[in-house]
Amino acid sequence: MKRQLLIIVAGVAGLHTFTGCVEHPVYVQSPPPPVVVPAPAPAPEVVVAQPPPPPPREVIVASPGPAYVWVPGYWHWQGHWVWVGGAWRARPHAHAVWVAGRWEHRPHGYVWVAGHWR
Repeated sequence: MKRQLLIIVAGVAGLHTFTGCVEHPVYVQSPPPPVVVPAPAPAPEVVVAQPPPPPPREVIVASPGPAYVWVPGYWHWQGHWVWVGGAWRARPHAHAVWVAGRWEHRPHGYVWVAGHWR
């Protein structure tokens, strides 16, 4: 009986001794470096010698919902004037206000100033 008890105790002591010696590698992955996206190059300034025609009368249809704002149409220069019709656009946030684009008269001609949310 003493011999069996001694073997069991030695076995348990041996297991305890060896379980502490097992090493497991731990790998720590650092986060990937941030992706740097260069800002897009500014669009070339379009200068037109003649002013745009008066805007045509637009039919504004019913709003698709309270989160939408009517963005009016505008004249676009493509070697000649082309009308781009207005449309309902979703606001980027609840209090956003659309500042309409315009053709601004400057000493060298008319230059398009794009609309934007404020």
